[in-house]
Amino acid sequence: MRDQEMVAADLINHMIPPLKPTDDGEKAIIWMEELRTNQLPVIEKGRFLGFISEDIILEDNDSKKLVKEYELEDQSCVVMEHQHFYDIIRMASDFDTQMVAVVSSSGSFLGVVGLEDTIRAIADSTAVQDQGAILVLVVNYRDYSLAEISRLIEGENARVLSVAVGREPTDNSMLRVTLKINQTEVSHIAASLERFGYRIIGKFQEEESKSNDRERFDMLMKYLNI
Repeated sequence: MRDQEMVAADLINHMIPPLKPTDDGEKAIIWMEELRTNQLPVIEKGRFLGFISEDIILEDNDSKKLVKEYELEDQSCVVMEHQHFYDIIRMASDFDTQMVAVVSSSGSFLGVVGLEDTIRAIADSTAVQDQGAILVLVVNYRDYSLAEISRLIEGENARVLSVAVGREPTDNSMLRVTLKINQTEVSHIAASLERFGYRIIGKFQEEESKSNDRERFDMLMKYLNI
């Protein structure tokens, strides 16, 4: 089963290194040329400070200046490690940037996600490629049984096409389970699961899913001017 719920931590591009405030503009330009990017993240003591761009350095016409002497950009262009890749697109669109910083729940810098990496994730997403509806439920870690969940769903004449399991961001004792079902209407399945104590926190049926994906895709295309 393929993972359909990629989050920011899964998409970090570890080939893009951060700069330190004590690095100079010349080093930043060299790295940008090698990596074929026009911006790089800047961190200090594990904390994200913002991005420095090629334009900022070239406009200043003094590449010997230290990074900390330049005015950094997009200090708030950040997502948490557990956020969905659609949140990355929204953030990139809001800041008109090709790169978004990723931080942990404690605020530590983990890396950056490039817009191209996010587009690739959308293209590979099971939620986009397969027909059906999506159910998102929360279950206690100790009680989780995919076999039991599948049995209940099959009892409603449906099948699980794919599943993604991760910790519930607000409670580490709980799991968030995202199920792709081979039916376009799943209200009866959700009701059955709820009767057996499962808490449903999301239900995305085919038409709603298509509409949402269309809106998000349109937002991405508008951002890319395609």
